[in-house]
Amino acid sequence: LGLEAEFDKPVRIDLNGAVDLPLIGSITAGGLTVDELKTQIARRLETQVRHPVVSISVVEFGSQPVSILGAVNNPGVHQLRGRRNLAEVLSLAGGLRSDAGYAIKISRQIRQKAIPLPSAKLDATGEFSVAEVRVKQILDATNPDCNIPIQPHDVITVPPAELVYVLGAVRKPGGFLLHDRESISALHALSLAEGLGSTPAPQNSLILRKTADSTDRQEIPIDLRKVLAGRSPDVMMQANDVLLVPTSTGKKIAARAIEAIVQTGTGIAIWRR
Repeated sequence: LGLEAEFDKPVRIDLNGAVDLPLIGSITAGGLTVDELKTQIARRLETQVRHPVVSISVVEFGSQPVSILGAVNNPGVHQLRGRRNLAEVLSLAGGLRSDAGYAIKISRQIRQKAIPLPSAKLDATGEFSVAEVRVKQILDATNPDCNIPIQPHDVITVPPAELVYVLGAVRKPGGFLLHDRESISALHALSLAEGLGSTPAPQNSLILRKTADSTDRQEIPIDLRKVLAGRSPDVMMQANDVLLVPTSTGKKIAARAIEAIVQTGTGIAIWRR
């Protein structure tokens, strides 16, 4: 009777997810379901009590904030109620926006243990575990192991999608969102621009790519005429690349002018498809 009285009173789980109990001492409760916590307590009590019977009632949920930022419909700080996985937490934020990028970034204080993903690593301070999950893996449920449980105080960031640009003698010039891709082929980009426009010179096309050590873009020649005919390999485009299809009149746009157009967005339509 005395032992029952000792246990039959409310206890609070601290900010580190731990709780102090009679006979047991400190036990980690954060991240466990009620049933999992009951099992853990019963195992610890077996060294002190014969055939322990454990019953747990949740009296009140405390503050369990998780920050969801970036390309979601309702970004901000949301409160967890019980155990939630990544997909459920994203739904708390209203789901992904149409311009969401290809990866979801997760940051967790290392004192709450490392994120259980192969991509997890420590940040520069050594105080946070950081990892990435592909959006497609969550939406398509192709890898259930990526849909990890989310802990209080986690920070989830969904960066907006990167762009590639198709300019010049095409039917629908502009910027195109990569969405759940890191890159697309030049032919794919050309198809997003609805193909060649009037008076094109596809054999003189260029992919303009930014380089880390220069303010100028690298010029990568691509003969779209041969690529379209299957006589030359396609070329993969990276985020922020520009596919430039010149006109047959020979009028050339300077790379610096293109850079200024891309940086300011002047006269460029962004197609979300």
